[in-house]
Amino acid sequence: MAEDRSDAALQALRAVARRSSVAQQLSGDAESRLLQSIVEATAALFDAEAASIALFERDPDRLEFRVAAGAQGQGAIGLTVPPSQGIVGYVFTTGQPLALSDVGSDPRFDRRTAERTGYVPRSIAAVPLVDESVTVGVLQVLDKRGSETFSLRDMELLAVFAGQAATAISVSRVQRDASSLLREVLRQVGGDDLDEATLTTLVADATNGLDRDAEAPFWSLVEAVAVARGLSDRELRLVGDMLRVVARHAESTRLR
Repeated sequence: MAEDRSDAALQALRAVARRSSVAQQLSGDAESRLLQSIVEATAALFDAEAASIALFERDPDRLEFRVAAGAQGQGAIGLTVPPSQGIVGYVFTTGQPLALSDVGSDPRFDRRTAERTGYVPRSIAAVPLVDESVTVGVLQVLDKRGSETFSLRDMELLAVFAGQAATAISVSRVQRDASSLLREVLRQVGGDDLDEATLTTLVADATNGLDRDAEAPFWSLVEAVAVARGLSDRELRLVGDMLRVVARHAESTRLR
């Protein structure tokens, strides 16, 4: 009986793992796209020279600027700094928002890092991204064009954008970590019967027969993508041609 339950658990977990793996690949980097829209809206709302989001990452511990917007923002993308360094590090480690009208006179300002981005700001407003009491990153705005300072109302609005960003990060990281979690559960349930190659196959294998719900066409598409993984190059080219025809038809329909 215990063995039957173990087999059933493995089959259920295998189905979930396959679905998660394929769906994640199909949906693409939703986190970056959503965060990009947030910094673009922030820069536009404040009429700022730049807005950016830095996220905390481990191994090694660092703050990494993932997205940026504004005329002076692009140089920050990809930049990493220690989590206790500069204004962004101060806001991250303390969990406190901060607004400075003259960053050059503040000892927390890291001019060297600013110079690496190609733009040294005059003023900064920064707020933490907090997910369930844990700070996961920082949203900052540089140099409002219409004012030399950031008001209390500005900080309240910035906190709203930070809340949206933190929610987006939380949701996408649950998805991103699903495969790792499932690998560990499968390993514990399967014991010595599951080596690394078998685990990889279970997690990344094709999706078959999941969620045949007419109300959820996305999962039908996930199944089709999973099946396509086993097609030959010739068959894949044919599928690609068919999808392009469908996409052109859909686009022309929307424009009517």
